[in-house]
Amino acid sequence: MSDTVPAHGNRDETGREREDDSVTRRKFFKVVIGVTAFLNGLILGIPFLRAIINPAPLQKLSYTEVGDIGSLPIGEPQDMNFAMRSGDAYRHEEVIHSVWVVKHSPAEVTVFSPICTHLGCHYKWNPQAGHFECPCHGSVFTITGKVIGGPAPRPLDTLPHKLEKGKLFVEWERFKVGVSEKVRA
Repeated sequence: MSDTVPAHGNRDETGREREDDSVTRRKFFKVVIGVTAFLNGLILGIPFLRAIINPAPLQKLSYTEVGDIGSLPIGEPQDMNFAMRSGDAYRHEEVIHSVWVVKHSPAEVTVFSPICTHLGCHYKWNPQAGHFECPCHGSVFTITGKVIGGPAPRPLDTLPHKLEKGKLFVEWERFKVGVSEKVRA
């Protein structure tokens, strides 16, 4: 028997592992999996980073028709519902919103968001008491939206609107609740 170890597989004449310059199946799959993982991370990470660095701008508002105000009584708040189309590039839906409308004259109205400025509950008009009441935490507002009781930090939020040929058009928007200033959400 000889003292030398015969070369088998990846061993040289001295018995040490041989460095093989050829690409093995294992090395190939390691590279492919590494590149695939990197590309997936990059593809999924870019929108996340963009959202952190540059948050989405506030959506441009547009007027939506709410309805005819000719038959509304003067000085008595009315809850009016309307459908508004919303969505993004892939998803579109019709959402039903409501607003409180107070008609002062045939050409003048005030439009309130139905969302309480305290924590976002929907308030109601109490015709017997002559004011708006929030059922959640007891905030009370005058017909002009001024806070007269409860924890609400600011008056009711008014919405941009316009009247055209007896029809009311509103720009629907939401505001942050629980803060003392009217800030668009």
